[in-house]
Amino acid sequence: MSEKTGLQVSFVTITEDHLGQRIDNFLITHLKGVPKSAVYRILRKGEVRVNKKRIKPVYKLQLDDIVRIPPIQIAEREEFVPKNLDVVTKLEEAILFEDKYLIVINKPSGMAVHGGSGLSYGLIEALRVLRPDERSLELVHRLDRDTSGCLLISKRRSVLTSLHEQLREKTMEKNYWALVDGQWDSKTKNVTEGLRKNTLQSGERVVRVDNVEGKPSHTRFKVLERFAECSLVQASPVTGRTHQIRVHTQCQGHAIACDDKYGNQAFDAAMRKVGLGRLFLHAHDLSFYHPKNETTMRVEAPLDKALANCIKTLRAAKP
Repeated sequence: MSEKTGLQVSFVTITEDHLGQRIDNFLITHLKGVPKSAVYRILRKGEVRVNKKRIKPVYKLQLDDIVRIPPIQIAEREEFVPKNLDVVTKLEEAILFEDKYLIVINKPSGMAVHGGSGLSYGLIEALRVLRPDERSLELVHRLDRDTSGCLLISKRRSVLTSLHEQLREKTMEKNYWALVDGQWDSKTKNVTEGLRKNTLQSGERVVRVDNVEGKPSHTRFKVLERFAECSLVQASPVTGRTHQIRVHTQCQGHAIACDDKYGNQAFDAAMRKVGLGRLFLHAHDLSFYHPKNETTMRVEAPLDKALANCIKTLRAAKP
């Protein structure tokens, strides 16, 4: 994709990365920081042209289309930068794999994947600051704010489409490590309770088991290590429901350590005594088919100090 930019008319030549994309979605992604209302206004007024012709918002881009974009004030990227620049800088060190098509990053616990709900920035906004020349950085999937580990980001729309297809077809494998209360029964290898998402008056999202109206959900489990009062398990979600692993462990009577929404207070207190101060849920490894290299990739994210030290302490306490 080539373009001329600035506070002037710009022209973008469409490559295969944006082939078939709706013009409104293309502009929303391309014009980072511009409100959607402004995008639809310039479309409605006919200020956006494709091959010198007016088009509707549903127009699907074709190879070598020339898109005329009128002058429009784009919010400065610096607006998304947190006051503590160290947070953004540390993301550079958290990148596990990167090529010209995608990034796999070890997302830190406590960082939301995107801004919103009172947050001025999230991981994707911070990455756009780190990679200002990458105009098409998009999240392939999400992790809860307090969950750490492998997060996949695409740099090309065609790559995003392919990876989303892998998620739909369930050919992408994601394995999480979770420290849970009590002794997990090795015979419990599959949890398939339906899950229903509820939004409280405060706006908080809470997920409950509901096998009548809930969405079908499936998580595979395997015990990795046992300790006196808890178990380290591998959780592999087959479906991708909100808070799926957290609720599937809870409904089996084995809440995840330091889960402030679905946890066991007595267990959490015991875990804090061994130095754990965060949710022990970590996206440990990710396997997927690289759509451009045509190879199967597996990327592993090391535990952060908080989780690694917790395991070390629990192992030392073993009889």
